[in-house]
Amino acid sequence: MKITRYVRYAAGGFISYGILEEHTIRELRGNIFADAEPTGKTLSDSAVTLLAPCEPSKVAAVGRNYKSHIADRGLDVPKEPGLFWKPNSCIIGPEDDIVFPEGAANVHYEAELVVVIGKKAKNVSQSEAANYIFGITAGNDVSARDWQKNDLQWFRAKGSDTFGALGPSIVQGLDYNDLLVQSRLNGEVRQSQRTADLIFPVDQVVSFISRYVTLLPGDIIYTGTPGNTKAMEPGDVIEIEVEGVGTLRNRIARGTV
Repeated sequence: MKITRYVRYAAGGFISYGILEEHTIRELRGNIFADAEPTGKTLSDSAVTLLAPCEPSKVAAVGRNYKSHIADRGLDVPKEPGLFWKPNSCIIGPEDDIVFPEGAANVHYEAELVVVIGKKAKNVSQSEAANYIFGITAGNDVSARDWQKNDLQWFRAKGSDTFGALGPSIVQGLDYNDLLVQSRLNGEVRQSQRTADLIFPVDQVVSFISRYVTLLPGDIIYTGTPGNTKAMEPGDVIEIEVEGVGTLRNRIARGTV
């Protein structure tokens, strides 16, 4: 299947979608989920600022979806996907700062494959789910562990502003069932595992969510993080790489977003 890379970017005071080919972006007119067309204009990727590659109305996420992430916690393998929501206001793009809000402590990275929905999905079967997936990207499900442990809901632990890094591109044509997912903190590999090890594979997750919530074009699903994670500190650089997608890079800061 042909590999196509979609980006969303700012240039010359305008925000546009485009198709990235090597280091050249072919500008598109309109929304990539609704028959966008080439304008004929091209730009160098060095001349634009890449943004989060879509603007989801909903952000779903799966917890505890790798055995390696629950192995040392004495937790049973779940029987169904464990879901939670992140507000779309938490989404940031490549090179944006992840900002720790006041009181946030023990804040961890979580490298994840992220699914981007391409068309309205309700009561979709697992065998049909692939038809509703537009493409995949990389994400960092930033998590304040103290709040995650002690709060009634995870709204600030996982949903604070800037706690949903996404990008750099949405890619079509990859086998999302077997891709390497990695995190690197200040250049050191911290997580590394393939999506073939997901407890609940992508198509099952999409089907399960669609039973209860209607997914719309541009909605995204963080599919879970592997292995162990550790705290980040202001000044650190965290990189999330999904095989074939590219590297999502963000710096850690503290202060006001």
